[in-house]
Amino acid sequence: MTTFVDRVELHVAAGNGGHGCASVHREKFKPLGGPDGGNGGRGGDVTLVVDQSVTTLLEYHHSPHRKATNGQPGAGDNRSGKDGQDLVLLVPDGTVVLDKRGNVLADLVGQGTTFVAGQGGRGGLGNAALSSARRKAPGFALLGEPGEARDIVLELKTVADVALVGYPSAGKSSLISVLSAAKPKIADYPFTTLVPNLGVVTAGSTVYTIADVPGLIPGASQGRGLGLEFLRHVERCSVLVHVLDTATLESDRDPVTDLDVIEEELKQYGGLEDRPRIVVLNKIDIPDGQDLADMIRPDLEERGYQVFEVSAVARTGLKELSFALAGIVAEARAAKPKEEATRIVIRPKAVDDAGFTVTYDEHEEVYRVRGEKPERWVRQTDFNNDEAVGYLADRLNRLGVEDELMKAGARAGDGVAIGAEDNAVVFDWEPTMMAGAEMLGRRGEDHRLEAPRPAAQRRRDRQAEHDDAQREYDEFDPF
Repeated sequence: MTTFVDRVELHVAAGNGGHGCASVHREKFKPLGGPDGGNGGRGGDVTLVVDQSVTTLLEYHHSPHRKATNGQPGAGDNRSGKDGQDLVLLVPDGTVVLDKRGNVLADLVGQGTTFVAGQGGRGGLGNAALSSARRKAPGFALLGEPGEARDIVLELKTVADVALVGYPSAGKSSLISVLSAAKPKIADYPFTTLVPNLGVVTAGSTVYTIADVPGLIPGASQGRGLGLEFLRHVERCSVLVHVLDTATLESDRDPVTDLDVIEEELKQYGGLEDRPRIVVLNKIDIPDGQDLADMIRPDLEERGYQVFEVSAVARTGLKELSFALAGIVAEARAAKPKEEATRIVIRPKAVDDAGFTVTYDEHEEVYRVRGEKPERWVRQTDFNNDEAVGYLADRLNRLGVEDELMKAGARAGDGVAIGAEDNAVVFDWEPTMMAGAEMLGRRGEDHRLEAPRPAAQRRRDRQAEHDDAQREYDEFDPF
């Protein structure tokens, strides 16, 4: 059964914002109490948080779909809806967040580091918040925005100071088991280690972590064996340790060739050229191993490597190796720039930045409006309510959308699309000659629309019938 997962595809969906409420205060002896519809609640966010007690992405491998709760709708009597609860997902230290195309969205390193993977939708305003001196009793409210939904990829890159690399069965698991308190699985067959093992080593006053990376073979950087799966776990290390088997039973292998092969795979993977290297000649407790170590050590030192002869079984040479690694780690830590407190940078928009663009789409033969505000306003508009549509027209006019459409050459009756191509609202443009509360009729209606709702038309017909009956009654005089 799989117990370690270092790459998952996660489907996150933030909560939707609650709808605003259109309500009128009703109380005895107060027939015109005014609007009292409350605002909708905000949808919950989906947030990734680093927790160092979490070591694998296994939980998200089994449950890849995660959704935050929605905001509650507003209610009358100025009662706002409850905000949705944020969904916090704990991830291991060293998790990289990517989109479906492989672009890095965030690199989560350090306890408590957070990343908002999905932004909750805004709650819609109630009619109490939309009322003004010109629109005293709005017959509509704004809809809540849908929460952000997207697919992301989580990749775990082990955060360790030292990485042990080498062929399968070179003795890496045995070495980490005697240097630290880690208890990895140890056996004499290839690919015993299927997941990275982490251990904590104390050498004098220096404490560092050491990782045992699953065995590499020729072609690992192209996906052969387990190499490509776990090569990313050596990216964050400060020093690479080549563990060479001096007692291999394979006739076509020798330690120097193994070193060259692993170095070639690291070169093909890229990004590790600046890391210091140490060579460990393991299994010198075997007579043939000691003889081979004595033979190849001068050649390795001529190449500039610092060489250590050790035996994980006999526990010889471990102290010298541990303190040497501690010294390199301490130097690497001292060379790192000091972390500074996060600075809050405020970048105000330019004065002439309209916040939207108007372009002509020759293929669809429409004028396309793209911008944060216009698209958000469209999402929040109830198109079954004439007054809400009129309010949207007022907002777009005040923003300057109509002026830009005229500059772009749009004429009355031309198609206008607001939003992305796959989810745009398309309508025939009619320039607004006048806008505001002076054009409003009954609650929920706007006379600027030539095609009112059937319900509004039925109300007008009933009102006309009532007016005719009242006129006939007033004209009737029996005397």
